[in-house]
Order: sequence, then structure tokens, then C-alpha cells
Amino acid sequence: MSETHNNPHLSVVEALYSGHHGWLYATLKRKLGNAMDAADLAQDTFTRILASQVTVIDQPRAYLTCVAKGILVNWYQRKALERAYLEALACVPAHEVPSPEAHFVVLETLHEIDAMLDSLPPLVKRAFLLSQLNGLKYQAIAEQLGVSLITVKRYMKQAFVQCLMLVD
Repeated sequence: MSETHNNPHLSVVEALYSGHHGWLYATLKRKLGNAMDAADLAQDTFTRILASQVTVIDQPRAYLTCVAKGILVNWYQRKALERAYLEALACVPAHEVPSPEAHFVVLETLHEIDAMLDSLPPLVKRAFLLSQLNGLKYQAIAEQLGVSLITVKRYMKQAFVQCLMLVD
């Protein structure tokens, strides 16, 4: 007996893929206007579903749409971050432009930082950004957010702990 028949999860994913991959690909291609990105995102959708260990899917297209939307949001965020980095690079003198390898490392690091910031609760993220990007002192952050100084210190500790987890 094949592995697919012994594993209900693989059977579900196999049926989902064979029955709906073409539809998902066409939907993504229409939305993105790009066959390569649509193919990549369709594969990412099925990869995420495969990793999920789901064994029952009552409404396959609704389920695929939901998973694909999450992947699409991440993809758009990644593209926006890459565009912002490239715009900033355009202002750098040619002799200071990083090598392709360094360029890749910087983009990967930016994606990790962005994901870390997105994992923070909204007020923690805002306090951290006010401190790190705007240079505000903790008391000014407390006043702007309408929280106590001790709360801002707690927020900052939480954000810095998340940053340290990136380093590990």
C-alpha cells in the first residue's frame, strides 16, 4: 500500500492539489499579473497546507483562498520592504553600494526584523519604533502613548528580548 493511502493528511493534500491547483494558480495569476510569482505563491500555499497536518477540508476553495491570502499579504509586505531598501540604495554613492551577497544578507535581515516587529503587540511595537527610529526618551513615549513610564520600560524590555531572539 502506498504512503498516501496510509496517511489521511497526504490523501487530503493530494486531492486538494490535483483538484484545485489549476484554479488557485489562475486566481493568483489574475491577481498578480505574473505567471512566475503566481506559480511560486501557489506552491507556497500547498507547502503550508502540507505542513499544517490538516486532515479534513470541507470547503477546499475557501480554505485555499484563506491560506493563499495570508501568503499573499506576506509577499506584498516583503516586496514593499524590498522596494524601500532599493529606493534607499539609489541614494547611496556607487562606490558604497553593497555587493550582491551583502545586498541579499541585508534584505534577509530586514525581513527578519520586520517579522519580529509584526510579532510584537501593537503598543510594544509603537513604543520600540518611537524609541529607535524617532529617538524619543521613555518619558516622552509614555506621554505619547498615554501609559506609565514603567509600562514603557516593560514594553521596551519585551521588544529587546525579541531582538535578542533574532541574534540567537
